[in-house]
Amino acid sequence: MNSSKIVLGLLGGIASGAIAGILLAPDKGSKTRKKILFKGKDFADDIKGKFEDLYENVTDKYENLLHNTNEVITKSKVK
Repeated sequence: MNSSKIVLGLLGGIASGAIAGILLAPDKGSKTRKKILFKGKDFADDIKGKFEDLYENVTDKYENLLHNTNEVITKSKVK
């Protein structure tokens, strides 16, 4: 099984459990909606942070690849 599928399943399970816990809690509807809103914002912030990390990582690898390619082209022109 692919590790990304495991991580995705784990995150989905955590989110489902949190939502189920909030919805089944004996709070008033207004409090429950506020909890859901805050949990959603936290989850969105988490995803945004991970996406930014991924974007930086891919950008760095692209820049390194471009730099290495330019070096190889320069070396081949010298030969």
